Amino acid sequence: MADDLDTYTHLPLTIDPQSKSISLAPSSGLSSVQTRALETELAALNALHRSLHSLDAPHLVPPPPIPVNPKRSAQVSKLRDSGNAEYKKKKYSEAAKFYTLGIQMALARPLWEPSQLVREEVHSLFSNRAQAHMWMQEWPEAAVDAEASVEAKRVGNAKAWFRRGKSLLEMGRLEEAREWVGRALEVEGEEKELAELGREIEKRLEAKNAGAGAE
Repeated sequence: MADDLDTYTHLPLTIDPQSKSISLAPSSGLSSVQTRALETELAALNALHRSLHSLDAPHLVPPPPIPVNPKRSAQVSKLRDSGNAEYKKKKYSEAAKFYTLGIQMALARPLWEPSQLVREEVHSLFSNRAQAHMWMQEWPEAAVDAEASVEAKRVGNAKAWFRRGKSLLEMGRLEEAREWVGRALEVEGEEKELAELGREIEKRLEAKNAGAGAE
């Protein structure tokens, strides 16, 4: 006996050009039981179509494709610039607040907008906020932000790699700092600041191990 997947049954369906509703042609050749079952399925399908069609535009599923909203891009840039301005004034707490607003604005983009655009926006904002946290000696917060920046952009983001490594060093998490900077040098190459940070971490580890041995 043939499997259902191997059997093709042609159903004489028609679609109304105005309402777009689907119905079964009068001379379908189906039995009464088959006709009732199919008409029930078509009624449910047509009802779903009408309910979706009646929704207001902002609630359509799926949302209609639209270009990137230039206003949001401008707002994200303005918030980043405002944060940079406060940072230059050494108002690091205020700078962090602007960077936070920029991150929130970027992450709130509609899902149909390019994810790469969001990554480009947030990687610099997270990295900048990490630097602001570093100046306030908020090392855990700086480490988290720098890692988020690297997650958004791994290559060509040496500052974020450095900022997390430096924060880990300042927290005394030397082994983690060594591993992190080692990964950074693999990705970014022998970047000067990263290489110097790596040497500083090694000196700290040597001093720590020497001190432990003396005990």
